[in-house]
Amino acid sequence: MAIALPNDVRLNPDSLRFAQELIEQGHFVADKKNNWSEHQPSAEEENKFIRSHGFAEYTSWHLGIDDRHGEKTKARYKFPFGDFENVRRSALIAIRSRAREYGHGEIENAAAGLQRALEQKANGSR
Repeated sequence: MAIALPNDVRLNPDSLRFAQELIEQGHFVADKKNNWSEHQPSAEEENKFIRSHGFAEYTSWHLGIDDRHGEKTKARYKFPFGDFENVRRSALIAIRSRAREYGHGEIENAAAGLQRALEQKANGSR
């Protein structure tokens, strides 16, 4: 059952398109369900990425935007789907579960679509 929370987290359509492009270009890892905790960037890795690439690129790696937080804060960006190099299947599975838990259906559906595209591409289908 979904937990009722204020729905301040919305889908980031630009990051959805970015993830779709990465998958189409073959920048993905079809890893196992429980691998995301092993591959999710640490806070230090996130900070290094932001210093090198800026918040605009950091934003691209997150399917959710939390409008309760300022634009140049990490707290604003939710539901990371990759490791700053590849979309990871395990991240998409984690997003689907967490988005469902918190009632973010649009984000859950976006992650499901990305997971299907990634799996089709991994299996050699178009």
